[in-house]
Amino acid sequence: MNTAIERKPASFRFRTDLLDRLKKNAVRQNRTLNNYVESILLDIVYNEPNDTTRAAIEEAMSGRNRNKVYASADDMMNDILSDER
Repeated sequence: MNTAIERKPASFRFRTDLLDRLKKNAVRQNRTLNNYVESILLDIVYNEPNDTTRAAIEEAMSGRNRNKVYASADDMMNDILSDER
């Protein structure tokens, strides 16, 4: 069984500061630059949020409930759960 993943060389031009940051992050995670960048791109391309997450993102971006204060974590969870129904 052939489980090798086919790869094709590609060349990209990145800003110097971005490339430096990517290299530092790759070293910090003990990965090659290629592996680090590939994993970031795979996450972006294949991990799409579900409807609940999209709704939460839209709510957060709209500012709705931004200043809501809860008396307890239970109150907050009850509010969150009641929105899902």
